[in-house]
Amino acid sequence: MTKIEKIVLSYSGGLDTSIILKWLQETYGCEVVTFTADLGQGEELEPARAKAEMSGIKDIRIVDLREEFVSDFVFPMLRANALYEGQYLLGSSIARPLIAKHLVGIAQEVGADAIAHGATGKGNDQVRFELAVNALDPSLKVIAPWRQWNIRSRTQLLEYAEKHHIPVPGDKRGEAPFSNDANLLHTSTEGKILENPAEVAPDYVYQRTVDPLDAPDAPEIITIGFEGGDPVSLNGTAMTPAALLSELNGLGGRHGIGRLDLVENRFIGMKSRGIYETPGGTILLAAHRGIESITLDRAAAHLKDEIMPRYAELIYNGFWFAPEREMLQALIDQSQAFVSGEVTLRLYKGSASVISRTSPWSLYSADLVTFEESPVAYDHHDAEGFIRLNGLRLKSWAARNGR
Repeated sequence: MTKIEKIVLSYSGGLDTSIILKWLQETYGCEVVTFTADLGQGEELEPARAKAEMSGIKDIRIVDLREEFVSDFVFPMLRANALYEGQYLLGSSIARPLIAKHLVGIAQEVGADAIAHGATGKGNDQVRFELAVNALDPSLKVIAPWRQWNIRSRTQLLEYAEKHHIPVPGDKRGEAPFSNDANLLHTSTEGKILENPAEVAPDYVYQRTVDPLDAPDAPEIITIGFEGGDPVSLNGTAMTPAALLSELNGLGGRHGIGRLDLVENRFIGMKSRGIYETPGGTILLAAHRGIESITLDRAAAHLKDEIMPRYAELIYNGFWFAPEREMLQALIDQSQAFVSGEVTLRLYKGSASVISRTSPWSLYSADLVTFEESPVAYDHHDAEGFIRLNGLRLKSWAARNGR
């Protein structure tokens, strides 16, 4: 085994990473630094500090990354209107490069030669963490215990915990019903009954949103302000990125907005089913498309839509720090220079519908589209030549095929 002097561990304080922490100490016999990221997951993080202290950890990092997460990762992704496989708002995918960035930064600060994570060998997260480390500091070694140790079952995991006096919560002694991941953008749920895509997800799976059928019978009207493609205000009040997303999560959750039951294609080659709740992100996607509809040129908007699936796939597959993602980001960001203004939406029983949009940079011309007499010169006869030229190749094609 390669000699390791110091390890930085991505540490949640949960059962799995608590066991991983002990395993690292036992296996490598070196100092371990724990890093816990506050991404708005809605959990009290100080217990993670207490658990790390109980394990003899001297250097414990708990860092509030909520504003950085939204401003530097979620919002750039939102500028692209990114959806993986046309539906998934990439809530887990976009959090991993930020965690990896700080793991690497701490490792460089403390002189560690390795980082460790708790991602399993069947998931996408192991790829995302490790590709990010490769891009940010190739000299660092990556330790992935789930691919290295001899623990192969839940029973063995609990036996290891009891052997080393690691507290096991009562609800962890049986088979946990689901696997959860949460941050300020979304909540995802996988496993157990959800592994059968023919089974309807039970109501108790949902954590952030009410059933749309039980949402208020009266709609709620909100207005979101944009500057340079990013949301900056809600109902006329300027807000920080994290505060704005948090407020929209509350609004969206109350109206049952942002639920998704998805069977997706994992990068490693298997299909998986997950339940995603992204209330605030769903509202922002609708609003961003609304402001783009009046501020983006047609060809620019269509080009963005063409590259979006590729951009989303790069994020899903873990290539946030890859040159091709950065190239696409530069193109996307260039398109957002005039994407400023306000969008009004109606929130109602699971939907976020754009009902009005205004911008000082609008390309929309009522004088051009009106059915009434227009002061803008538009000769209807010009359309005849336009259609004739565009139809020329179709006539040639039809003649060749004997039509």
